[in-house]
Amino acid sequence: MNEQVSNLLSFLSYLGVTLPILAFGLLAFMITTPYNEYKLIREGADTSDPRKVNAAKAAAHDLGGKIIGLAIVLASAVFHSVSLLDLAMWGILGIIFQVAVFYLFELVTPFRVVSEIPNGNVSVGIFSSRLSVATGLLMAALISY
Repeated sequence: MNEQVSNLLSFLSYLGVTLPILAFGLLAFMITTPYNEYKLIREGADTSDPRKVNAAKAAAHDLGGKIIGLAIVLASAVFHSVSLLDLAMWGILGIIFQVAVFYLFELVTPFRVVSEIPNGNVSVGIFSSRLSVATGLLMAALISY
């Protein structure tokens, strides 16, 4: 019975660190882009304007990919970390690298990613989300001791 209580407390401790990092990551992702993802997504409900619908899709893909990528990093960090501080460190690094990959993507493309997503280029949003998931997978694999 004591082991179950200990496991439950460990679960709650790690959850108590992981969820705020995920929320902070979401906030950081939204602050570091020049467009408001929630506004674009909300405006996408207006189905009479195809540009708004596509901008909502592009923003949802982009932001969703970053969240999934960070969640993959956090899952690996929970598995590999030796302490809650270690978990927090990897989570913060995951956020930093997700933002860095987005702006690296901006630098290497012949178009402006930060303009294409609000203009409704869904393919750019999808590609950006896949880069974020790939970044998360690679970072997750790199977390080991």
